[in-house]
Amino acid sequence: MQVVLKKTGVLLLTLLLVSGFAFLAFEIIPGDPTTMLLGSDYTPERAAALREEMGLDRNVFLRFFAWVTAFLRGDMGTSYSYAMPVREVLRGKIAVTAVLSLMSWVLVVAVSVPLGIALVRYQHKPFGLIGNSLNQVLMAIPSFFLGILLTYVFGLVLKLFTPGRFVPLEESAAGSLGYLLFPALAISLPKIAKTARLLRASILSEMKRDYVLTAYSHGSSRWMVIKNHVVRNALLPVITYLAMSLADIVASSIIVEQVFVVPGLGRLLVASISNRDYPVALCIVVMIASVVVVMNYLADILTQAVDPRVRLM
Repeated sequence: MQVVLKKTGVLLLTLLLVSGFAFLAFEIIPGDPTTMLLGSDYTPERAAALREEMGLDRNVFLRFFAWVTAFLRGDMGTSYSYAMPVREVLRGKIAVTAVLSLMSWVLVVAVSVPLGIALVRYQHKPFGLIGNSLNQVLMAIPSFFLGILLTYVFGLVLKLFTPGRFVPLEESAAGSLGYLLFPALAISLPKIAKTARLLRASILSEMKRDYVLTAYSHGSSRWMVIKNHVVRNALLPVITYLAMSLADIVASSIIVEQVFVVPGLGRLLVASISNRDYPVALCIVVMIASVVVVMNYLADILTQAVDPRVRLM
C-alpha cells in the first residue's frame, strides 16, 4: 500500500509538471491568437482589447493556475477557432483516436504472443529464421513510413480502401473500422515485432532455469515444457510491456492519423497549433501525456500484482 501511495503521488506531480511545461511551451511559440481572430480587422488597439477580454494580458502563472483549476472542474476552456467549448470540439475526435488505438493494441496482443511462442518452437526451422529476420525489419520501420507503404499498396494499387475518404463511426461502424484497420496495422506491426521478440528472449531465458531441467527429467518434451511451464513465467515482462505499449500506441496514432487523413486528435492538434488555437492544442497535449503517464503507472502496479517479488522503488 505504501508503494502504491508513493507511486500515486509521483503520478500526480508528473501530471502537474507535464501540464505546466505544455502550458509554457505554447506561451513561447511565436504568434498571437488575436492576430488570427481579428484577421483583416487587426489593429494594435483591437488586439490589446481582445487580449484583455480573453485574459491573455494576465500573468502567465496566474493564467496557468486558473486553467488547472477549471480543468479539474471539467471546464477545458473555449476554442478560439470554433468559438465553442473545447469539450465539444474534442468529443468526436477522441472517439476516433480511441477506437484506432484500441484496434492497434488488440492486434498487438492477439498476434505477438502466439508469434513469439512460434518463433521459439520453430527457431531452427525456416519459419523461425524468416520470422526473426522480418521482425528486425519491422522494428526498424517507423509507423508513419509503414503507413505510407500500406497506403500505396492497399489503397492505390490493390484499392482495398480509398485513402483520405474516412467513413465516420456514426454513418457506418463497419466502414469506419474497415478504414481504420490499415492505420491500425501501420501502428501495430512494429509493436508486434518488438513484443514477439521480447517474448522469445524471455522464453529462451526461462529455458535455462533449473525447473526446466527437472521437467525434462520427468520425460517431458521440449514443446510440452514450453507450453506447460515456461510460457507462464516468461509472460511477466511481456504483460508489463503490453500495458506500457498502449500509451505508445496512442502517441503513434496521433502521427499515423496524418498519413491516412483520419479525423482524430492528431489532425486536430496540427490544425490547432497552426491556427494558434491554444486551448484545444493544450488539452490534446495534456490528454496524450496523461495517457502515457497513467499507463506507465498502471504497468508498475500491474508488475507488482503479477509478481509480488518485484519491489517497486
